[in-house]
Amino acid sequence: MKLLIVEDDFKIREELKILLESEGYQVEAIDFFQNIIQDIIGKEYDLLLLDINLPNENGFTICKEIKKRKQAPIIFVTSRNKEEDELNSILSGGDDFVVKPYNKYILLEKIRRALKLNDPTRYKEIVVHDVLLDLHLSKVKYQEKEVELTRNEFRILYYLFLNVGQVLSKEKLIQYLWNDQYYLDETILLVNINRLRKKLEDIGLNDFVKTKRGVGYFV
Repeated sequence: MKLLIVEDDFKIREELKILLESEGYQVEAIDFFQNIIQDIIGKEYDLLLLDINLPNENGFTICKEIKKRKQAPIIFVTSRNKEEDELNSILSGGDDFVVKPYNKYILLEKIRRALKLNDPTRYKEIVVHDVLLDLHLSKVKYQEKEVELTRNEFRILYYLFLNVGQVLSKEKLIQYLWNDQYYLDETILLVNINRLRKKLEDIGLNDFVKTKRGVGYFV
């Protein structure tokens, strides 16, 4: 699992990174805050640890914008401990709230629980732009129509759904499938993208999987 830390205090950031790495997590930390929202969106991670008081941007605002684009859980780790701060963390889409100085065992348990709750295998379906992907039957459903997908087609669409609004390069898609021990080269990827698009068109979803020329695919 990969965790992303957004914390402007160098000492706290490094201590947190060391703690999480000692627990076996892959950890990346952002230390430049000029274009923080775009920087977070551009990262691959399974959970975000977010401070509230940050240079140039408020953590609550960041959380709202990130949640529009990513499904990964967000835990606020902050020195602000007023009830209104915890309430605002919930209203902005945060999944949990930890006050600094934190108990490391409580923080680690909250991280484990958030990751478990966000595990897509717990759910039967994902809905993006009114399109339902059935995770158990490998079907796409739209309005009153549905179509069954092959293994490759399902895995491609599933990864796009998990990263809705983000452009995924061919390399990222291939890497995702390769890491799961299923070989898929660029030619086979293109064939499966075209087959997937044809099936989506058959149920009224024209241009659902979009191409950003020279970059990759997105929904």
